[in-house]
Amino acid sequence: MRWNELDEEACSLARTMSVIGDRWTLLILRECFLRVRRFDDFQERLGISRGILAERLKKLTDSSILTKVAYQQDPPRHEYRLTPKGLDLYPILMSLVHWGDEHLSDEAGRPLVHVHALCGSECDPVLACSECGEPLDPRQVRVYPGPGAPRPHNIPFIAASVSAPPEGTRKRT
Repeated sequence: MRWNELDEEACSLARTMSVIGDRWTLLILRECFLRVRRFDDFQERLGISRGILAERLKKLTDSSILTKVAYQQDPPRHEYRLTPKGLDLYPILMSLVHWGDEHLSDEAGRPLVHVHALCGSECDPVLACSECGEPLDPRQVRVYPGPGAPRPHNIPFIAASVSAPPEGTRKRT
């Protein structure tokens, strides 16, 4: 699998990595979720070159993760806002932040604390089953070929000999 061909793979993770899979893109998205919107603010906060920033913002807008919105006409200036597709990346970034908080924080603790505005409590992301609400543990999740898995090499080893999920499981469309 070649890095520049990830978007062609029959693997949702590979396709996602083709869009957000480099450090600058993830850091730009972090800034977006911290409500940074303007090119110069991204550049100042990240210390990123103008060329790399412009390239990453273009990729994010071309992928409909960000949208450019004019905020000034003369000279023309734009800001970058998360689209609904971009907002759907929030759980991914929060999971990465949580992992870093748990495994990479120093003795001083977390660099940022996230507070849920509705209840006022510090919070951590929780990955749960969409059907029963129980927390997901990778040891309790099974993977089976879906309708978009045409090539056997993308099917997990455990499920490679199985053509469909067990009877009684609900199929998502």
